[in-house]
Amino acid sequence: MNNIYTPTTSPEDWRRLLADPEKQWRKGYSARELAERWEGASGFPNEIQSLLADAEDPQLHNLEMLLAIPEYQVGLPGGSRPSQNDLFVLARTGDNRLSVIMVEGKVNESFGPTLGEWLQNASPGKMKRLTFLCDQLGISPQHTPPTIRYQLLHRTVSALLMARRFTARYAMIVHSFSQEHRWPEDYEAFLELFAARGHINTLTFLTSITDIQLFAGWAVGEA
Repeated sequence: MNNIYTPTTSPEDWRRLLADPEKQWRKGYSARELAERWEGASGFPNEIQSLLADAEDPQLHNLEMLLAIPEYQVGLPGGSRPSQNDLFVLARTGDNRLSVIMVEGKVNESFGPTLGEWLQNASPGKMKRLTFLCDQLGISPQHTPPTIRYQLLHRTVSALLMARRFTARYAMIVHSFSQEHRWPEDYEAFLELFAARGHINTLTFLTSITDIQLFAGWAVGEA
């Protein structure tokens, strides 16, 4: 993956970065809604600002967004496909530390296959990747329920890896545009891996991994 990026001028610039633009770029779907919401905001969208303003850690209350890169790919061992994150945000905290935020946009789309479904007839590469993901998060592959959504695991590790690259504190944020609040049970089950409980429009501390503070949040955007 090339490490040279060009700035966007409109939501249409996000479209060409999608894995399947014809399928994914439709009104009412997360890719387009996320692009329009973030491209039209001056910095963080209001719902993200509110989420951060209520964080337990006061250093997250006034994050300054430094840059944002849509459809950001993070390579992971055990397979040829990277984790393609909807939006990678690098921000600065109140105490001048860096924070990495991986944004996963959702409307009515699910978080994809469960871990059990993903592991059906698992290749050695998949087992290598699962071991890597669990090691990074400090959880046991044997004790990770098969009902956990695989996407939540590799998106979180993507953020963790980028936080290490930038020596940053980071938060992973699920940005939902669904007014029916679809799929929060999958998100809550993921948080339970860290003995944490999350709520809509709340940023939740999960754990400390070396010197990185791991958070997860669910922000509800406009319809």
